[in-house]
Amino acid sequence: MIIHSWNVNGFRSVVCKGFWDWFHHADSDVVCLQEIKVMPDQLVDRDKSVSGYEIFWNPSRTKKGYAGVASFYRTRPQGISIGLPDEKFQGEGRLILMEYEKFYLFNVYFPNGQMNEGRLQFKLEFYDSFLDYAQKLRKKKPIVVCGDFNTAHKEIDLKNPRANEGRSGFLPIEREWMEKFIDTGYVDTFRMFNQEPGQYSWWSYRFGARSRNAGWRIDYFFVSEELRHNVVRSWIEPLVTGSDHCPVGLEIL
Repeated sequence: MIIHSWNVNGFRSVVCKGFWDWFHHADSDVVCLQEIKVMPDQLVDRDKSVSGYEIFWNPSRTKKGYAGVASFYRTRPQGISIGLPDEKFQGEGRLILMEYEKFYLFNVYFPNGQMNEGRLQFKLEFYDSFLDYAQKLRKKKPIVVCGDFNTAHKEIDLKNPRANEGRSGFLPIEREWMEKFIDTGYVDTFRMFNQEPGQYSWWSYRFGARSRNAGWRIDYFFVSEELRHNVVRSWIEPLVTGSDHCPVGLEIL
């Protein structure tokens, strides 16, 4: 199975910037999108369906033009659900869970903590609630998680770690949660294959960051440890434009 994940920073915007060309070339079994910023009824007919694929939308219902996730799939799952069990984290359109025969697949847009201290706390609580949920499901079958985690794990995962160590997205407390997540038995699949610096998935629109490759790696595919040997490859597609993020991919047996 080939799976892609991409924070498109506005589905209607990325559609005008070559999304469908990329989509058909990618030829994925599942494409998980984050930050779609749209309700399905706002789309024109040609963007509401794709030959050979079904689409499941989980838009933000608390704020228009905000957050939201969607999953395009041609391999039909056994079941689909949205959101975390805790009502506190429902409504912003941040999660789609798809159950397949061999694993659960999470498509998640984790919160950004830069707005204020309250929002940072919300992000950290969301992290913990997600991990609790994943661990409960993991008792039944393994886990695959993809999406925008809004945190760079290590210094290698962003261009300027020293300048950003006081900024949400690279705070010690956020990075500690990433360590806890990994210690619980989840594998950063990209780092199974690539230990090189300069590998990023997000670049600010400001100061020509993308042209200078002054980016962050905050979009991931993780698998629970028991799936490690099923991972064939994991990669980043930095040449694909249309958003401030680029797609990331996973091939898994």
